[in-house]
Amino acid sequence: MVSQSSTVGYTIMGKTADLTVVQKSTIDTLHKEGKTQKVIAKEAGCSQSSVSKHINREAKGRKRCGRKKCTSNRDNRTLERTVKQNPFKNVGEVHKEWTAAGVSASRTTMHRRMQDMGFSCRIPCVKPLLNNRQRQKHLASKRTRLLLSGPRLCSLMKVNFAFPLEIRVPESGGREERHTIHVA
Repeated sequence: MVSQSSTVGYTIMGKTADLTVVQKSTIDTLHKEGKTQKVIAKEAGCSQSSVSKHINREAKGRKRCGRKKCTSNRDNRTLERTVKQNPFKNVGEVHKEWTAAGVSASRTTMHRRMQDMGFSCRIPCVKPLLNNRQRQKHLASKRTRLLLSGPRLCSLMKVNFAFPLEIRVPESGGREERHTIHVA
């Protein structure tokens, strides 16, 4: 019979103390020999329920709960290496390189892994910053500024406008004065 220390097995607020290493090894060897849980409990000097719990935990093994990770540690290291080599690339470009390396993970997963590693990475805008209408207004305002600054500046910047340009200048009386400039 295996000796038991005096502190093991007492109850503290409804919880029993954990099994010692000696008790665990005794339970394992006796279980392999084919002894019953009742006999093992007497030999190890602990309760039958603790023997049962120990045997069931060892037999089943603990599996991780939740969803499996789609990237391995090796994949994460390749991602880290590519990000360190190209620190100024955006998420889309890095994702293309990562998938070319043989990893099948989404761009969102890759972005999350990069953030977990401590890298600040940017996602490029999907749409352009200006639509066509805004771009036309922007170009028109640029043209008026160039024309108002003088024809010499236009020739220096090599800007050629071959269309009439209408400029509205507000006056003090609340009226607008329209000027049409023909530039060739």
